[in-house]
This record gives sequence, C-alpha cells and structure tokens, in this order.
Amino acid sequence: MQKIAVLYDAGQAVLSTFDLDEVLSRILGIARDFFHLQNVAILLLDQEAQQLCVRSQIGWDDGKDKALGWHEGITGAAVLKKQPVYVRDVSQDSRYICCAQSTRSELAIPLMVRDEVVGVLDCQSERLDHFDHETIDLLTMFSTQASIALQNARLYSLERQRARQLQAINAIAQQSTAVIDLEDLLARVCSEIQRAFQVPHVSLWLREDGDLVLRAQHGTLTPLLPAGGRLPRDCATWLRATESGEMLIDNDLSAAPRSYKLFAESASQMSIPLITFGQTLGVLALHSSERNAFRKNELQPLEAVADICASSIQSAHYVERIRKLSYLDGLTGIFNRRYFELRIQEEIERARRGGTGMAMIIADIDQFKKLNDEFGHLLGDEVLRQVSSLFHQQLRKIDVVCRYGGEEFAILLANTNAQHAMGVGEKLRKVVEGWQFPGVPRMVTISAGVAAFPEHGCTRDELVNAADKALYAAKQAGRNLVCLAGLARSASPGR
Repeated sequence: MQKIAVLYDAGQAVLSTFDLDEVLSRILGIARDFFHLQNVAILLLDQEAQQLCVRSQIGWDDGKDKALGWHEGITGAAVLKKQPVYVRDVSQDSRYICCAQSTRSELAIPLMVRDEVVGVLDCQSERLDHFDHETIDLLTMFSTQASIALQNARLYSLERQRARQLQAINAIAQQSTAVIDLEDLLARVCSEIQRAFQVPHVSLWLREDGDLVLRAQHGTLTPLLPAGGRLPRDCATWLRATESGEMLIDNDLSAAPRSYKLFAESASQMSIPLITFGQTLGVLALHSSERNAFRKNELQPLEAVADICASSIQSAHYVERIRKLSYLDGLTGIFNRRYFELRIQEEIERARRGGTGMAMIIADIDQFKKLNDEFGHLLGDEVLRQVSSLFHQQLRKIDVVCRYGGEEFAILLANTNAQHAMGVGEKLRKVVEGWQFPGVPRMVTISAGVAAFPEHGCTRDELVNAADKALYAAKQAGRNLVCLAGLARSASPGR
C-alpha cells in the first residue's frame, strides 16, 4: 500500500502542470528518486518522420541522445508490441542500441493515450536483471499517468501555439488593409510570421521575369543572397513550389547544393506558394538550422497566412500600378513633372550621402510652336512622343526622363558629374538632330542646359534654376546646342 500511495503522489506531481518541459523533468526525477534509476529517458514518437526522438534523458553517454527509427532497438520493439519490453541482459539481445556503456538491463514501456503510442519511457540499469515484476508493474502504472500528463501538456502547448498563430493571422490581415506600401508590407509579414510560428528565419520571394527575387526576410540565420538577390529559373528544385502550386518541405538539406541553401545554417525549410486568382506570385519560405523542423500538420495555419499574403501583395501591386499611372504623362508615356519633383529630392539626398554626384538636364524642342502652327497639333504631339522615346532609348535604366511641361523635358542622371552629363546631353542632341520624323519635312532639334550637384547647386531650386539658365543660354546662342550651367550664371531666362 505504501508503494501505491507513493505512486499516487508521483502521479499527482506530473499531472499538476501543463508545461511540457516541467512534466518531462518531473517524470525523470520520479524515475530517478523513487525507482532509483540513474539511466532513464523519454522518447516521443514522431509519426511523420517515423522516429523516436529523445526529448529528455539523464545518465546517457554524450552524443547518444539522437533520434531512433521507431522500429529500432528495444524502444522500437515496445512501440510495435504496444506493451513493455524487458531485456534482463542487453549483451544477449541483438536489438539493443547502446546509449550508456554502463547499461546491463533495459526496460522500455510504451507511453499510450487510448490505443495510440505517443512515446516510450526507457529505463536502464547498471545491474543484470534489475527489474522485478513488481517494479515493472509500478513503472507501467506510472507510465499511464505520465502518458496522460504528456498528452495534456502537448495539447496545452498546441492550443497556445494555435492561439499565437491565429493572432498572427489576424494581425497580418489587419496590416494588409492598412499598409499599401509593398516593401513595408513584406517586411512586417516576415517579422510577424517569425514571431508567431517561432522559427529561426522567414523569407518572402516574388516572381519577376520568371526568377524568384528575395524581397523581404526576418530572423537569425545568415543569408547567402543579398536583398534583391535572384534565384534563376533553372534552379528547378527550389522552384517546384511555384510550379506545382503545392507546399514543399525539405527536412534534410545536408546533401543539397549551395544554390539551394538560401541561408548558411539551413538544415530544413518549408516553402508555401503565394497564389491568388490562379496566379503564383512567389513563395513564403520558413527556414531552420535543425533537421526535421517542419511538419505537414502546420500546413493549415501557414496556408491561411500565405493566402492573406498573396491577396495583400496583389492589392499592393494594384496600388503601385495606380500610383505609377499618376506619375506618367498621358501623351508621351514617360514620367510627368509630379514624379520629377519627387525624384529630384531623392537623388540630391542620395548624392549628398554617398558623395557620388548627380546631374540634371533640361531640354526643349526648338521652335515647337512654329512646328505646331505649320503642321498641326496632331503631328506636334507625335513629335513629342518620338522625342520622348528617343530619350528613353538612349538613357540608362537608373536615369529618369520626365516631361517637365509643354515641349520641355527634365532628365535626372544618377552617379554623374558635369562632364559626363554634357556628353549625355550632346548625344541626345545629335540623335534628335539626325532623326527623320515622319510627316515633318525639315530637321527637328533640341537645346539643353546642364547643371550638376554640388558645383551648380545643392538644392532642388538651385539646380533647376542653374539648368534653366543654361538652357536659355543655349537658345540665345542659336539653338541646337547644349550649354553647361557654369557658363551661363548671369543669363536671365525669358524664352
């Protein structure tokens, strides 16, 4: 009766908490103190990975607490039989897997909930035939209570995890309606998912020209690609998630090529495609430095997050398109003056921080009013469109060409000094001069003024005024010319 009373107290102790680590600690402590076992472990069954994972142990040799196949060893035999397996002399049993050099006998008791095995209580002794019938019965009774305590703790942990995930889904949904800037949205989503799902790293990849581009990330792992890095379309393995439209789990990246490991410490990753209206926008990826870190049972809440992300990204794309349309000139299709005013401040600030310099050109079609009067406004509009197209073709992608007003154009040149800007202006002048405009029987020319930061001005107004004066000087000198601001400081605009 005394042993039963002590066993009752032990059961109450393990059932009095819902914290999984605390439950495990109490089970091992009772096995050590009440049953006088120096080598004891709890292995939990992972159905998906088909492994018995050592969750907690005392007395095992260093490096031995690794996962076992769920049918391996004496513990695996207990899982298969769903009843205790006792080996009086481990040296005489081929199933024995050494976990401690001192072990002479081993007792593996399955931890059962209803008729399902959830793990194994593995008890080992330094003595041959250590466990008598009474001890085995008591440990079996105790394992029943331990099983219930473990299941309660796991359910409690799962509910807390689901609550965090639901909060994350709700937070992401709310932010998706409040945040219209795509970069800000992606950064917040990565941060929220990493916190709620408690994974080392989260990244978001969007499709651009067939490639996957890293647009946002958050976590503790070391990226192997910079922000904006691209995964080429021939990286077929990683692109399976986008091509199949299904979640992809890689729980062992030890043999994966470096091009597939997106982070230096990656050992496993989960990839969920971002799909909206049948279109795959990209991939939401979760990364871990541990193998077997992801499970299919995590799919449902992550799919909900991915769906919200996809819809939010699509909405942000629409907003971005509308925003870009508001910055485009309706006649020529190039940027308008509103966009110029936005970008010139950015380029000046970038040049000031980086010390790289920048320049601007103001160009004007010579005698455009006369051309309109002589050939009509429809032909004049076509000349404007073709000049805009010529400018766009001759400039770099990082340069900005805008219709400043009427027949006037403003061009921003990043990382450019005055001498190079003069060369660009001269190239544009020659291209227009040599172009045959359909329906216009005479030559069309431009004049241009060039100003550079910081020598001709350090603010928007100073640069624009300097370039405008240089343009006026080019007009006064006979048109079809490019003039640098420093040569026309005293000129007065008045075209």
